[in-house]
Parts: sequence; structure tokens; C-alpha cells
Amino acid sequence: MPSYVSDVPAASAQDALAHFEKRLSYEADCWDTHHAMATGNQDFVLLDVRSPDLYRRSHIPGAINLPRGKIIKSKLSGWPKNTLFIVYCAGPHCNGANKAAIRLARLGRPVKELIGGMTGWADEGFAYFGGAQPGHVNALEA
Repeated sequence: MPSYVSDVPAASAQDALAHFEKRLSYEADCWDTHHAMATGNQDFVLLDVRSPDLYRRSHIPGAINLPRGKIIKSKLSGWPKNTLFIVYCAGPHCNGANKAAIRLARLGRPVKELIGGMTGWADEGFAYFGGAQPGHVNALEA
């Protein structure tokens, strides 16, 4: 008798490969994001899509606050069309990042979701930054 795990057969290796490769095109890992920012290899804009009040309390260093409801064409005009945006919100219990990603995609912008958001960042042991400005990830790595 199969377990609940194997009751539904696994996908073929080819289908699994396609699925997991595709999944990476939608998501960014907290560790990879931190590493890119800390090493000066940041080729994306990190957007905190929560409220300004929550952003001021604490946010990921280097993140720009643009609440999801304010993601409109005019707010994005300062960035080239091919700019990759990484969006995050509170964590896996929050769908604000998904809603922000939809808005960006509807505006024709490349977008990925930061897996885990604020919760994922904390789970990796990375520090938060407080205040109204983005700060920098290296400022907290002393």
C-alpha cells in the first residue's frame, strides 16, 4: 500500500525539470538576494510593497517602499522597461507580494517574488533596517 506521499505518482524527470526551472523564473531566494546586494552585484530593484508605516518600522536593507496599491506606470517611469523588480511583503501568510507582482506584470515589467518576504529574510538570519530610507545591506554586516 503506497503512502500518501507516493499515492500520486511523481512527475516524469522531464516534467519535473521544466516545472522547477520555470518556478525559478518567478521567485528569488533571500540568500541569493542578500548576496547580490552585499557584493555589489545587484541587478534588480527590491520593492517592499507593504505600507509606509510598516516599512519605517523595519524593512530589508536596500528595499524601496512602493505599496502595491501605488504601483502605477508613472511611479515606475524612473526605471528602464527591462528593470527586474523583486517584490516582498510580510511573509508566506501575506499575498501582498503576489498582488504587487500582478500589477507589475500587467504593466509589462519583469518581476519575481522574494520567497518568504520579511519572514524568509529573518529565517536566514539577516538584519532588518528601520527608518524611511532604504539603507544598505552592508551597513548592518559589521
